[in-house]
Amino acid sequence: MNQEIQAYNDSQSEENQKICNILSAEINHFLPETESKIWHAHPVWFLDGNPIAGYSKLKGSVRLLFWSGQSFDEEKLQTEGSFKAAEIRYTSPDQINKDDLKRWLAKSKEIQWDYKNLIKRKGVLIRLLDKPY
Repeated sequence: MNQEIQAYNDSQSEENQKICNILSAEINHFLPETESKIWHAHPVWFLDGNPIAGYSKLKGSVRLLFWSGQSFDEEKLQTEGSFKAAEIRYTSPDQINKDDLKRWLAKSKEIQWDYKNLIKRKGVLIRLLDKPY
């Protein structure tokens, strides 16, 4: 596991640390081809430089975020922000449904919007197609 991400997880409260450890282990297991790092102070996983999944500690929960999640057609994921991101929030490790998580992670590889070039395109987000993953 990425040492910076492990340090992030270790810095959380006991309950949130459990949530973060489950999320990072599952993401690493189901997305072995990704690059992971701390980005904007939070763990994020990338495919070809494009952010696809990550999590962060919020005031009362841990938020799992999928950058292209609004396109997953998953009712448990809630809209986040003004682009295509969607999230789910956890307050306890037993709330994590690993079958849902596995499905969402698979979709995060298949369904991507091009966040990597968002600034170059002056805020215009386009869907990436025909990815070799």
